Amino acid sequence: MESLTTPNSILRRQHIQNFSEASQLEPHWGYAYRVVPCTNDPGSCAYLDLVYDSHDAGMLYTAIFWATVLGILLVWGIGRRFFPAREPVDDLIAQLSSNETTPQRPKQTFVSRSFGAISSSVRHHLLPTAPLKSIFGHTTRLQLVILAVLTAYLSIWSFVGIVYGKWVTPIKGQPADVVNTRTSLGPWADRVGVLAYALTPLSVLFAARESILSAVTGVPYTSFMFLHKWTGYIILAQSILHTLGWVLVEGWLYQPQPDVWNKWVVQEYAIWGFVALGLLMLLWICSFQWVIKNVTGYEFFRKAHYVMAMVYIGALIGHWEELQCFLVPGIVLWVVDRLARLVRMGMLHCGYQREQGRWGFSSATAEAKIWKDERFGDVVRLDFDHHQSPWSIGQHFYLCFTEGSIWQSHPFTPLSLPRGNEVGDVRHSYIFRAKGGETKKIARVLEEKLKEGGTTATTTNVVLQGPYGENIAEGLTQDVNVLCVAGGTGITYVLPVLLRLVGEKVNPNRKMELVWAVKRKQDLEWVEPELEELRRLGAAHGLQIRIFVTAEDAVVPEANRVGDEKKASEDVDSKSVSAGSEQSQNQRPDVNVAVNEFVGNVAQGSTKVFGSGPPGMITELREAVAQRNSGSKVWKGEERFDVRLICDDRLEW
Repeated sequence: MESLTTPNSILRRQHIQNFSEASQLEPHWGYAYRVVPCTNDPGSCAYLDLVYDSHDAGMLYTAIFWATVLGILLVWGIGRRFFPAREPVDDLIAQLSSNETTPQRPKQTFVSRSFGAISSSVRHHLLPTAPLKSIFGHTTRLQLVILAVLTAYLSIWSFVGIVYGKWVTPIKGQPADVVNTRTSLGPWADRVGVLAYALTPLSVLFAARESILSAVTGVPYTSFMFLHKWTGYIILAQSILHTLGWVLVEGWLYQPQPDVWNKWVVQEYAIWGFVALGLLMLLWICSFQWVIKNVTGYEFFRKAHYVMAMVYIGALIGHWEELQCFLVPGIVLWVVDRLARLVRMGMLHCGYQREQGRWGFSSATAEAKIWKDERFGDVVRLDFDHHQSPWSIGQHFYLCFTEGSIWQSHPFTPLSLPRGNEVGDVRHSYIFRAKGGETKKIARVLEEKLKEGGTTATTTNVVLQGPYGENIAEGLTQDVNVLCVAGGTGITYVLPVLLRLVGEKVNPNRKMELVWAVKRKQDLEWVEPELEELRRLGAAHGLQIRIFVTAEDAVVPEANRVGDEKKASEDVDSKSVSAGSEQSQNQRPDVNVAVNEFVGNVAQGSTKVFGSGPPGMITELREAVAQRNSGSKVWKGEERFDVRLICDDRLEW
């Protein structure tokens, strides 16, 4: 119990209580103080019992909710540490200890077979793209199931622990027919509001690039963007229901009107509540893809999203500061995420600069080549060496072009293998298509520099931030078959996987294949050095390369590379992998057929499919991989029906 010396700031929301008649005050975490004993009429006292009991239960339920979330993360993190994926080095150690000359597949145990069968069954049912793409986008059924579970879980906590009833109470100084109607609507609206507050830091966690969730689970931060978006929608729905509930209470159930409403709506906490709801509605509207593409643009949306989100959290504190225990962590997480990005950038660019012979900050100087393509967008390739630790295959960096805007950065996946040389430099190679915005601006700058210099290549300075994402080559042992499917510049995601595999010891039982769809034959020049390495080293591995040209009728300029008079008319069939094959076809690849044929020809072991390309290709790839998975067949020992998909989903949220 508290004495009556409690500060007035704590007592400003009296909630139909008369503090002047109070003998003691009872504190309730996250809510107004309770006057005890109750000095109101019996109906109002019964209603106050409901209000405070349901609020206390709601705070308990939020604790249970967060305990559940943290418990899942704890179990997941412990599982990853104690049961890591098998790596090639494990197979090498086993091979050396058994004096075998060829890689030996590990024997299946009951546990491994059970896990494989369950995983395959889950992929069969939950990997395909979810229905209602116009609403949910290009996300998987699994993501939709997780969202449904979260929604159901929150719905349960929204209704339990509340006694539903109605109390008609007299009003002092009013005629007998003017009464207040007190119902469970107010306590229920409060419960929904408390849950909205509790969800706020989770929404921030889902959006963080320097993701704690990724560090614990190993899932790339991009996979959480769908949940960030829909958690925000849930918070919006909760906020609307909370506001609507109290508008009905204060504007209809409480009497006399309009006096009660007029007094309530001008209170500071009510004003801040309406401000917060307005900001949340604005965040929702600005998140529509149509608005981003046709009104704001992505960069404005991103920066405005940050600002409005922080102002929204501030408005929530102004609305009900007793619940800032949920909001301050959200602000801290956001600030830590931004500071961590600066630290990452500093670690990559600050230090002793060998070329300048000084200590300080220095950007990376990249050699740039550009291929003109007026129909589909110019393509730019960047190559440079940078002093740093190697990243993991599949991770990406955010690149800021100093000749463009220093306030913008874009994610790009290196197509080069992350290997350091004798002085600690690692080769970076990127390609990107300049369709619009900052990338198109940079392409124009590079084109002008090439014209002025009269050369085939120029340079540009870039600032790196990263790496981000997962190690997609984790668990890629020699008994795993590999199919890589890419569309256009998506080749950067899958190419390092194959470059690593062809550099390893040959396993005659492993099947490897690359399916790449490009607009024109000239597009093969983007990665010609890497393709040459695949042709040279892939022969011994039986690597098959299938290239599909999808728009050969496109108008090709006299020189497809700026400043280069070579027309690059070489037929891609002129060079082939002797042990495997290389094919070129003027058509779009049938992803389903490619997956079915590959899995059907697998001799032994499971399969990993790596994919990157337009959303339509990824959708088809998910469906094809899901159909080839069969838990019952994996349980019987047919490992080729254990097919996993690793795809680049950075643009799917």
